[in-house]
Amino acid sequence: MNSRALRRIGLVAGVATTSALVLAGCSGGGGDAASGGDENTLTLATFNDFGYTDELLAEFTEETGIKVVHNKAATSNDARTNFFQKLGKTGLADVEGVEVDWFPEMMQYSDLVAPVPEDLQGRWLDWKEKAATDAEGNLVAYGTDVGPQAICYRGDLFEAAGLPTARDDVAALFPTWDAFFQVGSDYVEKTGKPFIDSANSVLQGVVNQLEIAYEEPDGTVVATENPDIRAAYDTVVDKAIPIAAYPGQWTEDWYASMASGEFAAMLCPPWMHGIIEGEAPDIAGWDIANAFPEGGGNWGGSYLVVPANGKNVENAQKLADWLTSPETQIKAFNNAGTFPSQPEAQSSADLTGFVSPYFNDAPTGEIGIDRANAITVTTFKGPKYFQYHDALGNAITRVFDGIEDKETSWDTWVNEVGSF
Repeated sequence: MNSRALRRIGLVAGVATTSALVLAGCSGGGGDAASGGDENTLTLATFNDFGYTDELLAEFTEETGIKVVHNKAATSNDARTNFFQKLGKTGLADVEGVEVDWFPEMMQYSDLVAPVPEDLQGRWLDWKEKAATDAEGNLVAYGTDVGPQAICYRGDLFEAAGLPTARDDVAALFPTWDAFFQVGSDYVEKTGKPFIDSANSVLQGVVNQLEIAYEEPDGTVVATENPDIRAAYDTVVDKAIPIAAYPGQWTEDWYASMASGEFAAMLCPPWMHGIIEGEAPDIAGWDIANAFPEGGGNWGGSYLVVPANGKNVENAQKLADWLTSPETQIKAFNNAGTFPSQPEAQSSADLTGFVSPYFNDAPTGEIGIDRANAITVTTFKGPKYFQYHDALGNAITRVFDGIEDKETSWDTWVNEVGSF
């Protein structure tokens, strides 16, 4: 689907000037109106934690004279709802964050975002840039981070349960998903406490190791017929639910549990590091193992896009460029663990030599590089990937909460897929 013939009205490319030296930072849900026509102010809308601190955005203001108002939604789901309600209309920020799972959905409306300037092409990893190139050859989004997965674990809780605590020894525990579940089951049996934070994080990890999940590249929907998806569902229900504290992430209870130190391990892309540290600053014992079941997997990573009908498109492009430059990607990684999507940034000594004091001085830069190199599969994600995957996660949640049994919840999902 392409909206080019349907949504031409209102596409305006505004030209802005620069003068002010002020940064206005705030936190809220979704994006505000696109800066209300103030040529010296830009709005930026993200979610979770992109590593864009007030101090970082102040550097952009100092360099350009353009102030930035940062609105941060609590979750990717919240950001998605806001984005698609307002895309091509009014109310989006000058620069919007788009999460990789619903990015293919956004690409259906690529004509509603301003193309990336040609001189920036080639800046990103090939597969990251290819995914952001539309059918007409236009690069339409600025890659932020990627999400090579590792295992975050509580060394103190592992020790109390009689498990090894040294990084290399912990990494050796998890060569396969079966080994991961066995360790988790033994931990729960010994301690009576949950091993991992959520069951649906395992669904994400398993699905991201599949070449085909819910749709094929030719558009054929295989969601309910794909034996790999059925196997993923069975695995999560049968083996992940019994060792998990919660069905999913991003709830108030999940955040509170992280803060209180309830669970012992998490599947952990680099962007999760900042969330853990931010939500559990007083919990000692977190560490990171350079391992992931079955080898490697990418979870998450985002893009920035500039709505084409924004009031300050030219300056918004400058901000998106600056935020995704190799230098700024390194700073964002330092702030929140968001792993750079650019080869130049990934080869920087600032990244290769980075260690995290919070995670027991783990060499998070080197771990991220190793985990990225371990990724051998990039899951195809069609326009409805987010909808199918979110609904399957809800099916697992229903089983976790005792609302439906395993087969009934699967059948409910099958019926939902047919209605999308």
